[in-house]
Amino acid sequence: MAEVKKALPTGGGPGRWTRLVTARPRLSLLVALVLTALAVLAGGGVADRMGSGGWEDPDAESTRALQVLEREFPASQPNVLLLVDAGPAGVDAPAAAAEGRRLAELLDAREGVDGVVSYWQTGSPALRSKDGRQALVAARIDGEEKAAGAVLQRIAPEFRGTHGPLEVSVGGPLAVRHEMQTIIQEDLLRAELIALPITLVLLVMVFGSAVAAVLPLGIGIVAILGTNAVLRGITEFTDVSVFAQNLTTALGLGLAIDYALFVVRRYREELAGGADTRTAVATTLRTAGRTVLFSALTVAVSLAAMLVFPQYFLRSFAYAGIAVVLLAAAAALILLPAALLLLGDRVNALDLRRAFRRRPATGEGRPEGAGWGRAAALVMRRAPWFAVATATGLVLLGLPFLGVRFGTADDRQLPATAESRVVQDQLREVFPGSPGGALTVLAEGPAGAAQYEGYRTRIEALDGVARVDGPAVAGTGGRALATYTVVPEGEAVGPAAQRLVGELRAEDAPFATSVTGAAAVLVDSKDAIGERLPWAAAVIVLVTLVLVFLLTGSVVVPVQAVVLNALSLTAMFGAVVWVFQDGHLSGLLGFTATGDIETTLPVLMFCVAFGLSMDYGVFLLSRIKEEYDATGDHEAAVRHGLRRTGGLITAAAVILAVVMVAIGTSRVTNTKMLGLGVALAVLMDAMVVRSLLVPAVMKLTGRLTWWAPAPLRRLHARFGISEGGISQAPAAAAGAAHGTGKATGKLTGDSTGSAAGSEPAKESVGG
Repeated sequence: MAEVKKALPTGGGPGRWTRLVTARPRLSLLVALVLTALAVLAGGGVADRMGSGGWEDPDAESTRALQVLEREFPASQPNVLLLVDAGPAGVDAPAAAAEGRRLAELLDAREGVDGVVSYWQTGSPALRSKDGRQALVAARIDGEEKAAGAVLQRIAPEFRGTHGPLEVSVGGPLAVRHEMQTIIQEDLLRAELIALPITLVLLVMVFGSAVAAVLPLGIGIVAILGTNAVLRGITEFTDVSVFAQNLTTALGLGLAIDYALFVVRRYREELAGGADTRTAVATTLRTAGRTVLFSALTVAVSLAAMLVFPQYFLRSFAYAGIAVVLLAAAAALILLPAALLLLGDRVNALDLRRAFRRRPATGEGRPEGAGWGRAAALVMRRAPWFAVATATGLVLLGLPFLGVRFGTADDRQLPATAESRVVQDQLREVFPGSPGGALTVLAEGPAGAAQYEGYRTRIEALDGVARVDGPAVAGTGGRALATYTVVPEGEAVGPAAQRLVGELRAEDAPFATSVTGAAAVLVDSKDAIGERLPWAAAVIVLVTLVLVFLLTGSVVVPVQAVVLNALSLTAMFGAVVWVFQDGHLSGLLGFTATGDIETTLPVLMFCVAFGLSMDYGVFLLSRIKEEYDATGDHEAAVRHGLRRTGGLITAAAVILAVVMVAIGTSRVTNTKMLGLGVALAVLMDAMVVRSLLVPAVMKLTGRLTWWAPAPLRRLHARFGISEGGISQAPAAAAGAAHGTGKATGKLTGDSTGSAAGSEPAKESVGG
């Protein structure tokens, strides 16, 4: 005990931080309780202030053109549709026609509604189904997304249902978004009800103690509630996607549990080694606490990379992700130590597994994590075979991604029974033309009838054009505006339609032109992502390299970390294409395959999954580095690191996967894809990459793993961080890399001593 206490910091940053966190634990918990209550109030109703769009580039040509059309030609951009079914009598029957005209007039009279057109007013064949049983009333609700959604919510009940001989359903893009938002909120509540009890059971299985199991769950709830309050504040300044709430729940629970598992496990190790409560908490903060903070920074950086993209769908996940990561880390490093100080040895209380044990736990027998140690030894004995086989298998799993096709999110994300989805399905199946798939060319500037007609003739001559309607002209003189509706052949957003967008933009015209429509939005979105993707990747890679260097003092380990983390994501990307694009398992999972993947989803999934992979990578590398600094034995350090963290990482990955799978039960396809895809990536990373590929590769690189040029070794000596504290012994790594094998563990600030090798009471995380 004296030796442990002697090793505690007596000054400097770590000591001051420990004293600050542990000075008044009851006050800390009381303040946290008050702040959490305020967060509940501040974050209430946040979902109602969120949007369900955000996939388009706000500065793109298609977006600017659409804004002009919405303002000057509202009837050309309807966002609400009334699907009117007249039954066998048909929509041209006198009673049906009279009621249809009345509904159109009633809709036109509602405040906020503009540009109302109907089949009975225009006689347009595009507004009448091929069999004559159905017709459309189209309108536009003005205003930004939230305000327009509120108007729709107010008027929809009035029109939905039976009106004389007609049966009316409400659809259109605005209705799709509103229904998607409602379903996401309902599904998120269900996911929380599924994930919380299962997570609690798993935590009890991991810790044995019900008291210890409740702590990570409490930290997760605090992080989620706090993030909702942060998002509520952000909605005052910018748009936030409702999809981001799913990430808040998943990361709030997952990362808080990861961090709490790591902290509580280290605390129990210290108690088992003979430390008193305050000493155990102080040592835990200086060791595991540093790793948690370091891990949170790496995850936050991966998520922050999405801020470089213009789409608010992606930026929303950065807002939510950064907030929940930092709050989870803060709760784990402030509230959790306070709770541990008050609990002391009672953290091991209420051992719910006692009734299932065949014999009492004696603290003797198989060392903790022995199975992981033996597995690491086996992998390193056959390192070339494991490295090649594992890497090849992961690459093969990712091959389907080579056939990825990018598209736009539409109503088919919704379940087939959703009202707005039913309306859109009817438009696709029984109405002529390509509903929702037409391109619109906006012409700006003075022109005569001959010029308008000549331009239309040139458009009609382009390959892939099925029909051209217009021009519709508004304004006079220099402010003259005109629109052409161009219906492409084939799929609305298929490759041919995307090529047609480029040809329309390249076509000479006597006036300024811009193109919008679903295919144009997709082209602009792909361009925006492609232009900024290298910057996002550079941010993630560069910061990861720097942070892992600060942790390890090596230039080899950071490169290994980036490559192996990226390799761990191949199975996720391959599965996304094989399942969600190509439609395998669509019946089992309950979604409609559209033959493409929404453009922003792979970017989002990469940032989230890469950050989580780094989270587990930091846990493992920090323990390997700590042991290597203490002994200078490279292979023993790898075995020790996997023995100490293998069970912990696996348990954390399983729990996070449970949360993500619960999110993946959503009825909205994009949310299902995000949840199930990230769950697969997390499991592959923990159970394949960390367990097999990392020890195999580190065996192959040997002591070269810890090499760094002399200037960088000096830099790490000054600024480097390890789980044992500020790195003071880079000579261990440098010397071992040059074959000296010098052990300098006492210089690292590791106060665990024999505690690091002792066995915690009733601990099962190590397997």
